[in-house]
Amino acid sequence: MPNVEIAIGAGRSPEQLRTLLREVHLAVLRSVDTAPESVRVLIREVPRDQWATGDVTLAERDAQKQAEEQS
Repeated sequence: MPNVEIAIGAGRSPEQLRTLLREVHLAVLRSVDTAPESVRVLIREVPRDQWATGDVTLAERDAQKQAEEQS
């Protein structure tokens, strides 16, 4: 029973998330011999101010990008 968990920064539309669920589901079916009903895909949306890479949060990166675009 394949279980796939995806952590992603919050902010995607419901349509984008649904597409992600579908595409991951299909990728699992193409990759392993399993029944479609046994594939489980979980998306965890993480608030952008609670996810950091290199000590910079996604929210801070968003603000930096927005400031650069306005310059």
